[in-house]
Amino acid sequence: MTGQEFGAVRQAIDEKSLAKYLSEKVPEIKLPVQVKQAAFGQSNPTMLLTGSGGQRFILRKKPPGKLVSKTAHAVEREYKILEAIGRHNKSLPRPAVGGVPVPEVYCLCEDSSILGTPFYIMQFIEGRIFTDPRMLSIPKEERKQCWFSAIRTLAALHRIDPRKIGLGDYGKPSSFYPRQLKALSHVSGMQAQVPDEDSGKQVGPIPHMDEITAWLGANMVPDENCIAHGDYKIDNLIYHPTEPRVIAVLDWELSTLGHPLSDLGNLLQPFSLPCPNGAQINDPAEFERAQKRGEMFMLLGDLSDDVSPVPQKEALMRAYCQAAKRAYPIPAWHFCEAWAWFRAAVISQGIAARVAQRQASSAEAKMYATKFIPAAESVKTIMNKSGSNPRAKL
Repeated sequence: MTGQEFGAVRQAIDEKSLAKYLSEKVPEIKLPVQVKQAAFGQSNPTMLLTGSGGQRFILRKKPPGKLVSKTAHAVEREYKILEAIGRHNKSLPRPAVGGVPVPEVYCLCEDSSILGTPFYIMQFIEGRIFTDPRMLSIPKEERKQCWFSAIRTLAALHRIDPRKIGLGDYGKPSSFYPRQLKALSHVSGMQAQVPDEDSGKQVGPIPHMDEITAWLGANMVPDENCIAHGDYKIDNLIYHPTEPRVIAVLDWELSTLGHPLSDLGNLLQPFSLPCPNGAQINDPAEFERAQKRGEMFMLLGDLSDDVSPVPQKEALMRAYCQAAKRAYPIPAWHFCEAWAWFRAAVISQGIAARVAQRQASSAEAKMYATKFIPAAESVKTIMNKSGSNPRAKL
C-alpha cells in the first residue's frame, strides 16, 4: 500500500533476544518472525514484524545511543496514549462517532537489555499513507474527502476529555505555548552544539532564533487545553485501502495536554505560504523534485479552488471549527502558522543532530536534516506578513 514501504533493517536489533521476549510476552506473534524497517519516518526506528503465520505487527523503539533530549522519542508516552484512546473507542456505543482510530497495542518493554532501548508493539494496519499532501494518485473529489476526514478526526481528538480516559496527568493543564517555547528553545540550543561524528563540525543554530522567539512570545493566542497529538499531519494518518477516511492516527511521541490550534496549524502548514510553482502544482513528479531541492513542503497557500489539488484552507478551517465547536474565523491565526514552521525548524534541526550522531532512522534523514534553515526563513516570512512586531522576550 502507498506509504507503507519496508525494507532492510538499517539499525540492527538483536533478533534472538526479541524472539525470546515475544515468546514470553506476546503470544499473538507466532515465531519465527521476519523483521524489516520502515522506509519513512525520521524519529523512532519502526520495524515490521511478520510472524510465521503471515500476521503482521509494528515495533517502535527509541534510537540507539545517547539522546540529545531526555524527553524526545517518548515511546512510553506513545504506548500510554494509544492504550487510553483504544479503551475510549471501545467504550463508545458507536466507535465511528466520536472515536479516534488508533492501532491496538500489545506490550510496552522498558527493559533496555532486550533491544538496547525501550520499545512497544502494536497492530499493523494496512491502508494508504500519503507522503505527498496533494494526494495526486487519487481523484480530486476523493482527495477532498480525505482531507475533510483528517479534519473531523482531529476535531474528535480535541473533543475528548483527557480526565475521562485516564490522561488527566498527561501534561500540565495550562500555559502550553509559553512552556513549549522555553523547552524547544532549550532543546534547539543543545542540538546546535552536536558535533558530527566524523568531521567534528557542529549542527549549528537555527537562523534568526532570538528574533523568532521574541515574536512568538509577544503574539501568542489565548491559553486552551486538550489532548494534542503534537505532530498531526497527512503522512501520520493511515487511510482505508479504498475509501476516503482515516482508519488510524500514528506517531504520538510528541503528544501531550496542549493547545488544539497547535495541531490544526501543523496540519494546515502546507497552506501557510504561497506556492512557489503554481503552474506545476498538479504535476505528480514536482513533489519529488521539490523535495530534492530541499523545499520543506509543497506549498498550497495562494491557489484558487479550480487550481488547487485539495480543498481550500478556509473550507478546512471552517469544517474544523464546526466539528470542534469553536468560533470562526480563528483570531491570531498568523501565530499558529508561524509556530508550525518554528516547530518544523526545531524538529529538522533534531534530525540533523541525529544524522551527525549516526542515530537517524530514516533512509531520507539527510535530506530532512537540511531543512531547518528554510523552515526558519518561513517563520520570518509569516512574521513579516502578519504586521505584528515583538514587544517582549520570554
